[in-house]
Amino acid sequence: MDDIRKTALSGTQENTYHQSISVSFDYPVCFTHDLFSPENPLLAEILNRRGENRKHRAAVYIDAGVAAAHMGLDNRIRRYFETHSASAELAGAPVTVPGGEAAKDDRELLWKLIQDVSDLHLDRQSYVIAVGGGAVLDMVGFATAIAHRGLRLIRVPTTTLAQNDAGVGVKNGINAQGQKNFVGTFAPPFAVLSDYEFLKTLPADQWISGVAEAFKVALIKDARFFEYLRHHGPELRARSQSVMEETVYRCAILHLDHIRTSGDPFEFGSARPLDFGHWAAHRLESMSGHRIGHGHAVAIGISIDAYVAMTCGLISETDLTHILDGVTACGLSVWDNLLERRHPDGQPEILDGLAQFREHLGGRLTITLPDGIGRKVEVHEVDHRAVGQGIEFLRIKHAQG
Repeated sequence: MDDIRKTALSGTQENTYHQSISVSFDYPVCFTHDLFSPENPLLAEILNRRGENRKHRAAVYIDAGVAAAHMGLDNRIRRYFETHSASAELAGAPVTVPGGEAAKDDRELLWKLIQDVSDLHLDRQSYVIAVGGGAVLDMVGFATAIAHRGLRLIRVPTTTLAQNDAGVGVKNGINAQGQKNFVGTFAPPFAVLSDYEFLKTLPADQWISGVAEAFKVALIKDARFFEYLRHHGPELRARSQSVMEETVYRCAILHLDHIRTSGDPFEFGSARPLDFGHWAAHRLESMSGHRIGHGHAVAIGISIDAYVAMTCGLISETDLTHILDGVTACGLSVWDNLLERRHPDGQPEILDGLAQFREHLGGRLTITLPDGIGRKVEVHEVDHRAVGQGIEFLRIKHAQG
């Protein structure tokens, strides 16, 4: 009874027991090359990291785009498990699933994944290994989190965006009600294993999209990293593998450190600093029917918010120029014609994203803006006129090349 406080409710004769529960989570985030090479012990070690002396069963799901770019990946995974059969076995043949944002709208896929858990007799100590981009990690992660109230999920992110942001955090989400990530859970993974080799086959737009998240977190967390990105933009655009690996690693660590030290990893509050630029980005993705990918939408979103920050006196005109020039130098755009869409009253449609963002987080509207380079501040109002002016500013900059 010492750790439970007994308190009388005001105005009643009832008693209330205040329960306090603390649950700690830990998971490794590893960066490697050739994860599924039989000579690479990492995956086998991860399966055994709890010290359980038994054979571990795992179901594997592969993003269709990854499977197409890496022919024979399913066979490589089979051979890996055969090599390490003393401690690991496949619960079934690796399954290829649709990738891309459309996968997060696919309810049939969700129920198939849940059905697989039943058909393969997976339990809460079984593993589900998701190999793919952020959308596949989200969909497979959500199904894994709700089946049996949670199996052990190992994420193998294969895009820059997934390796440096979407794949390293503690949540998942699928789309519903016309909104991105409307349905989801907070469910830390068992492990994250990022294989840099997957980045080499990415198409150009997916290669560079993750850099938007790097700019985002650098602008509010790390001025030195921002300078690194700004000066290495041409190399990123030219597909320097070493520069991209450094970018992915530093970006992922900044995200992980924030989740670990923010005091609010499950977002009970109304502030979400890592979503700087995302109120506009999520709205753009929805407006475009997901023609605009997440990273490219974030590039536009942080550009709009950077302009707003300048009008508030938080950053200088020179800072704004460095931000926009840095973003465009690596191959990202700060413009899309959807920004010109307006409601009958003349208000830009993109502003709908503010209300949706507030509703998603709950409580008071809280938007993160850069307070200088490498620092942040939360504001509770956004000047709609400043957003409109920012849109026009970006249109002109885009037109000027």
